[in-house]
Amino acid sequence: MSTGQLFSKTTQALFYNYKQLPIQRMLDFDFLCGRETPSVAGIINPGSEGFQKLFFGQEEIAIPVHSTIEGACARHLTADVFINFASFRSAAASSMAALKQPTIRVVAIIAEGVPESDTKQLIAYARANNKVVIGPATVGGIQAGAFKIGDTAGTIDNIIQCKLYRPGSVGFVSKSGGMSNELYNTIARVTDGIYEGIAIGGDVFPGSTLSDHVLRFNNIPEVKMIVVLGELGGRDEYSLVEALKQGKVSKPVVAWVSGTCARLFKSEVQFGHAGAKSGGEMESAQAKNQALRNAGAVVPDSFEALEEAIKQAFDKLLEEGQISPIKEFTPPQIPEDLSSAIKSGKVRAPTHIISTISDDRGEEPCYSGVPMSSIVEQGLGVGDVISLLWFKRTLPRYCTQFIEICIMLCADNGPCVSAAHNTIVAARAGKDLISSLVSGLLTIGPRFGGTIDDAARYFMDAYDRNLTPYEFVESMKKKGVRVPGIGHRNKRGHNKDKRVELLQKFGRVHFPSVKYMEYAVQVETYTLSKASNLALNVDGAIGSLFLDLLSNSGMFTKQEIDEIVETGYLNSLFVLSRSIGLIGHTFDQKRLKQPQYQHPKEDVLYTK
Repeated sequence: MSTGQLFSKTTQALFYNYKQLPIQRMLDFDFLCGRETPSVAGIINPGSEGFQKLFFGQEEIAIPVHSTIEGACARHLTADVFINFASFRSAAASSMAALKQPTIRVVAIIAEGVPESDTKQLIAYARANNKVVIGPATVGGIQAGAFKIGDTAGTIDNIIQCKLYRPGSVGFVSKSGGMSNELYNTIARVTDGIYEGIAIGGDVFPGSTLSDHVLRFNNIPEVKMIVVLGELGGRDEYSLVEALKQGKVSKPVVAWVSGTCARLFKSEVQFGHAGAKSGGEMESAQAKNQALRNAGAVVPDSFEALEEAIKQAFDKLLEEGQISPIKEFTPPQIPEDLSSAIKSGKVRAPTHIISTISDDRGEEPCYSGVPMSSIVEQGLGVGDVISLLWFKRTLPRYCTQFIEICIMLCADNGPCVSAAHNTIVAARAGKDLISSLVSGLLTIGPRFGGTIDDAARYFMDAYDRNLTPYEFVESMKKKGVRVPGIGHRNKRGHNKDKRVELLQKFGRVHFPSVKYMEYAVQVETYTLSKASNLALNVDGAIGSLFLDLLSNSGMFTKQEIDEIVETGYLNSLFVLSRSIGLIGHTFDQKRLKQPQYQHPKEDVLYTK
């Protein structure tokens, strides 16, 4: 393992299994250290996608949430630390998945109770692939003034007291996370503080050993001395003894192995950690302390004397000029959260909305990062604006032209359809523009204008499953479901909808491929053999061609295409375009000063 420094002030991590407090503590530490970017690049929460709001100092930020390890690693290429807060049941599998990602270099496993056989597999894979595992059963680690894992070092008050907001000269490694906090404090009292601290975890088989990290510290120029805190049980400390004897460690090492009181008990005692029990004389704290002392480490006579031993080693380095005094400074104050700030009168309030499509905070509004002036100067159109605000990317020109054609062709279909009728009735009742428009829009649904998404969904499913038109139509018939996008009230096979023909012509000329549209045409051929009115309608044409647009552009993943169809993006084209016509009908009725509409009685069938 050896190598050198694990973390830096630019290190970023992926956090597995969302836990609000540890992540917020990491971000507060970042702010305390003056980091420019948050150390948490993304959160992995299986089954969830989106963003999680957290604080980076006074600023509230949105950290991406991913459902898979692979997806998160692909999205955050610079994040090379994986912090695993999964339970012991799934910690091994998720850690192995992370280790297999080329971008991940360090994996920290917090859970206790990970099966030893699983841990051995993780260790073997990590060593074979030059990666580092910290834990299981660890609180993590910290590089002072740069990066920390989860709850390492506890509260902000403790971090400040231990001077962990800036680097010192001491490398520290321990088996115990709880005792790490105690030693951080001890070291800060008698030295210039910690440079890096690691808790390897208390399990029998830690992912990395005490000696692994001591040898690393020996390669870090900023680390001038090393403090080691071991414990009874296991033989990990003896690998450090051998390293000292072989002269692999050139820096002063102050060490102590806890558990000397075990001899006071008549039978073997388990001291908290799974590995903290003596399996024989060599695994006793006394034997380990003596072996370390014989190998050249400074080992005091008791834990109480450890602080003085550390102080003497540090003072000697100071006198020899190997350590320069550090200029102290006051770290920035972390804003209090609402719950604790109510009493003190200091409050930071969370935002209530997350927006990723537009930003009006600068000198001019931006659509998905594109300034308004750039949109105008490039001569972009409504289709381009829709591509930015709906799809969050700049689509090719043929795609935005297709969107614009859809809007133009679907803007209106006369005053007799349900939406126009409702709008006209509302306008003639004296309602305002918004009320009249909404009255018409509310009629859009499965029976009118709201089947573009369904048409796309069913055509895509049938095509992707290689169903023939016959198999597709007949399967829908068995379900009692009409084929969305097929059927017209007025048009017939010999007199097709002109809008459909225009859309198909544009697609064949401009799209790289129209496989979904051609499949829809094949379905139409079959349905027309059943009845002359079962022609492909404008909903079916738009739905199938939009599938071709999404798949051909090369800008959308299969998952994104499925989400677009499920969310209702395609129906929104009809809503947007038909709004133009409904607004026109509202103005038309008001311009004509039409009286309140009353439906003629002769057009009503009165029956019992």
